[in-house]
Amino acid sequence: MIASLTGYIRHTELSAFIIDVNGVGYRVHATGRIISQLAQSQSEVTVLTEMVVREDAMTLFGFTNEADRDAFTLLQTVQGVGAKAALSILNTLTADELVQSILSGDKAMVSRADGVGPKIALRIINELAQKVGKIATFPVADGPVHQPAGDQQAGVMQDALSALGNLGYSRSEAFQAVSSLYHATPEITLSDLIAQALQQLGKSS
Repeated sequence: MIASLTGYIRHTELSAFIIDVNGVGYRVHATGRIISQLAQSQSEVTVLTEMVVREDAMTLFGFTNEADRDAFTLLQTVQGVGAKAALSILNTLTADELVQSILSGDKAMVSRADGVGPKIALRIINELAQKVGKIATFPVADGPVHQPAGDQQAGVMQDALSALGNLGYSRSEAFQAVSSLYHATPEITLSDLIAQALQQLGKSS
């Protein structure tokens, strides 16, 4: 499998670009945001890639960071979400925004992508809620802060959200409380996170 390509951008289209690697041109599909970034480059670039193999085609998809590639791969584990739909979602949401939408249960954000209806958006949220630690960056409520992610960090937040949901709080309000507390104190324990979130939610109610 081709994991990355290093070369010069020779041509861009609405949904793909051509990268010249030692005289060989590779056609790579990507989001409009990525294509706009690459179109401005006059120097050599490295693009992370994911190859999708079908019976009638082998298609390369390109990304400029690991988070987007991880999200692209993870989205396709959801039934009914293929490469085209996954790319459409990432054309609408960054990887950070996608994770935040999943954790907060915001299906409206996910369904903004072309070709993704409310049912598919809800399935993405339900099936990926426990898997967001596989994406290389982890979002927080106070802005686009990038930090290493992992199953442990994602698990702590997800367990706290689940506990608050069992206590009757909506996923959206629970996420706002949990993510702000986690951002302020990343090393916080699960029990402290739940307790402080309950205090915060109690004050706002």
